[in-house]
Formats: sequence, C-alpha cells, structure tokens
Amino acid sequence: MRVPEHVAIIMDGNGRWAQARGLARLAGHEAGAESVREIARACRESGVRALTLYSFSTENWSRPGDEVAGLMALLARFLVQERREILDHGIRLNAIGQTDRLPAPVRAALTELMTASRHNQQMVLTLALSYGGRAEIVEAARKLARKAAAGRLRPDQIDEASFAAELSTAGLPEPDLLIRTSGELRLSNFLLWQLAYAELYVTDVPWPDFRRPQLEAAFQQFGGRERRFGKTGAQIAEGR
Repeated sequence: MRVPEHVAIIMDGNGRWAQARGLARLAGHEAGAESVREIARACRESGVRALTLYSFSTENWSRPGDEVAGLMALLARFLVQERREILDHGIRLNAIGQTDRLPAPVRAALTELMTASRHNQQMVLTLALSYGGRAEIVEAARKLARKAAAGRLRPDQIDEASFAAELSTAGLPEPDLLIRTSGELRLSNFLLWQLAYAELYVTDVPWPDFRRPQLEAAFQQFGGRERRFGKTGAQIAEGR
C-alpha cells in the first residue's frame, strides 16, 4: 500500500458526535483525543513522515467560553499524557498558528515538549493551534515586505519557494493527503497554500469514530489515485 509522506487532517465532528449521544460537547472532544492518539500511532507505524492536525482554529476562539476553556485543559492534559509516547517513539512535536494566544500553562507545556523532542526524526507531529490559513499567508507576505523594505530582497526575487520559506510549515513537505471527517466539504481556512496539490479524502465518519481501519481506508484510496501535478497521464506513465 502506498502511504503518503505527509498527512493533514481536519478533525471535524466532535461536538455533533457528543450531541447525538446526549452528551456535552466536551465529551466529544475527549473522545476525539483518543482518536488523535490512535491515528498518530498508526501513521508513525505506517511510515508517514509528517502528520498535521487542525486542532484549534482562530475562529474557534468565538465558541462558548466554557467549551474553549475545556479544550485548552484537554490540550494541556494531552501534552502531559503523551509526552512519553512522543519521546520514546522518535516523534518531533511542532506547532503552527498564533500560539501566543494560548493560555500560559498550555504554552509552557507545548514549548517544553517541542524542545525536548526537537531532535527526533521518526515523524513530525504538527498541531495547528489558534491557526488560520489566511493569517499565515498575510504574515508571510509581511515578512517578505519587511525584507524588501530593508533592502535585503528585491521584489523580482520573490517566487513560490521564497514565499513558502516564510510560512510556518517551512521545512515540512507539502501535504500529500488531506483527510476531513464528518462529511463537510470545505477547507475551513486550513493550510490554504500548502494544500494546492493534496489529494482530498472526505468521510462521513465523525472524528471520535475515526480510528486505524478508517485511516487505512483513506490510504487505500490514496494509493489508487494518479497524482499528475498538472501533467497528463501519459507523461506520468513515461516518467516525464
């Protein structure tokens, strides 16, 4: 089975999963954390080199205060509970987004684990936290503009590679496969630049029910697709 090098996941459906069962929305997020554990382990064991999870968007700050507080507490607990798993299995933890907006205890736990795992090479686990794709693109443009204003960069030197180098995902391969759970057909402001040529896989399965069998089904479908990157099928067959 052909396995993608970089998998990105929009983990959707936690709240609806809980509400369908008469539970509080936070119970869905707690169940979703179990899926994070299983999917991260399954990706590492399958040979995936990078896994990026849309954990909390900039728009999510507008949710009810008790839900946001519960999500932050859940994140802090996850970082503590998964520390040993991350360090023992060669996973490098990474984070993208406006992490300065996270509560201080969460930032501290996140920074500590990122530092402790910085030399690990088995897989990069990136958490998109307080993240928005448009904001990321705007910030990259600002960085290039500052370089140009300082005389360190000519406008005609700006190309796709130099722009990508200013994104928060610099150094990571572009995602090969985007998985979205719970059936919604939109990107929701996630990795808008990086997903240009990613294969899209949408499933009606909500995130708390998305486990190893569902991941393998996504990989099976990915493996059967022809990735042409603008070329024709004939060119790909001929190795051009």
